[in-house]
Amino acid sequence: MKRIIKLNAIDSTNAYIRQMNMEEKLDDYTVVMTKFQTQGRGQLGTVWHSQEGKNLMFSVFKRIPFVPSEHAFYLSIVTALAIVKTLKGFNIPKLKVKWPNDILSENKKICGILIENVLYNNQMKETIIGIGLNVNQTEFENLPQASSLLLISGRVHDTEELLHSIIKNLKHYFSFIKQGKYESLLSKYENLLFRKDKPSTFKSADGTLFTGLIQGITQTGSLKILLEDNVCKEFELKQVSLLY
Repeated sequence: MKRIIKLNAIDSTNAYIRQMNMEEKLDDYTVVMTKFQTQGRGQLGTVWHSQEGKNLMFSVFKRIPFVPSEHAFYLSIVTALAIVKTLKGFNIPKLKVKWPNDILSENKKICGILIENVLYNNQMKETIIGIGLNVNQTEFENLPQASSLLLISGRVHDTEELLHSIIKNLKHYFSFIKQGKYESLLSKYENLLFRKDKPSTFKSADGTLFTGLIQGITQTGSLKILLEDNVCKEFELKQVSLLY
C-alpha cells in the first residue's frame, strides 16, 4: 500500500493533496484521508456534508501521462467502476452510476466523486481523485436521496478496509486504460447507468424540463439521450441534469 496521510479535519482533501504535490514529488496512489471536511466539494461546486468520523473521505494522487486528454472522462469511469466493484465485495445491493459520477444503491446516493486533472501543454499529467463515501452515517438532514452503507446493509463498515479495496480496484481498472481497453470500460460503465433505457425527466441548463431515454455516453463523457421525436442528442456535463 502506498503512503496514507490521515488527518482529523481539513478543508478539502483534494486541495491538500494538490498543495503537497507542489511541494514534493508524490508517488502514485498517495492517499490523503480525513475524518472531517470543512469544505468538501462535489461536482459543479455543490457542497458535500458529512458527519465527523462516520464516512470515508479521501483523495488519491496519480500520474496519468498515458491518458490522452480526449479520454479524460475515462478517469471518472475507472473511479466509478472501482467503487462499484468494492461495494459489490461488501454485498451492497442494486448499485448504479448516476451520470456523471454519483454512486447509488437502491436509488439512493451513497458516494460522490470529484476529479481534478493537471494538464501541461494540453497533455494530461496528473489527476487527483476525490471520493466521499457515506459509510456509517445514519441521518441526512434535508437530503432525501442520500443513504449510507450502514442504512442499506444494516451493519457498520470499516472505512480503512473500504479504502484499501478501492485503491486495489483503481489499480485494476487503470490497467485497462494502459492496455487501451476503452471499449470494455465504456460498456461496463454504461451497464451501470442509472435509468438507462427508462423514460426519465431531465433539466436543461436554462431550467427547462424534458423527457427522454438515456442511451449511453460518448467517448468524451457526454450523455446520449433519445428524445420524444426519436432524435438522439448528446449533452455535456453542464448542459443537463437527470432528476430522480
